Amino acid sequence: MNWIDEGFLINKNRYSENSLIAEIYTKDRGKISGIIFGGTSKKIKNYLQLGNRLHINYNSKSDNRIGYFKVEILNAYTPLYFDHKQKLSCITSAINLIKILTAESQVNIKVYNLINDLFLILKVNDWLKKYIFWELDLLKVLGYNLELENFVEKDIVENKTIYFASSLNEKKYVPNFLIEKELEVNDVKTLLTGLKLVGDYLDKTILKPNNLNYPNSRVLFINSLK
Repeated sequence: MNWIDEGFLINKNRYSENSLIAEIYTKDRGKISGIIFGGTSKKIKNYLQLGNRLHINYNSKSDNRIGYFKVEILNAYTPLYFDHKQKLSCITSAINLIKILTAESQVNIKVYNLINDLFLILKVNDWLKKYIFWELDLLKVLGYNLELENFVEKDIVENKTIYFASSLNEKKYVPNFLIEKELEVNDVKTLLTGLKLVGDYLDKTILKPNNLNYPNSRVLFINSLK
């Protein structure tokens, strides 16, 4: 089986002294695993950074055996942020979510486009706020829509609007920007509250029911913002 596609590198592990096993989220075939022979060589290892977009030539002897990739760089996105700890950590966390939450060989062009959108978001000043909505969009595309507008309650305290979600055990504050999406947010603590809320939903609704651990890359990302 042979095909040509393009995709984003979402995972890599050493396979032998000179080779890697890589996972690439492709445009036309979804998440695909394969061997990159010579993946540790000086010639190509520098552009095998998670998040980079690659041209792929895939070959496999049969559908039941892992194939191998021949790759060329299309866009070296991640190296642009080697000197920006928070954005680099954001890329790692986002790419890891794609790896964890998507199934092998299931095509989803919306997921592919979201990866591309991630690097557009990182260029703008309010990137962190937009990234939180990026996570929500990813969950929605995968069938887990956190429709906050449908279950939050509103209160007025000292002429300020407060949103919250109530359950039998707790009353959880919901940052206003998650409901009033056009609001500007300059307070990192407020954004961190939004990230935590999405993370709690991710953990309780998706990860724990599927016996998946909360990704350490997301913990590191949140810690980089404090």
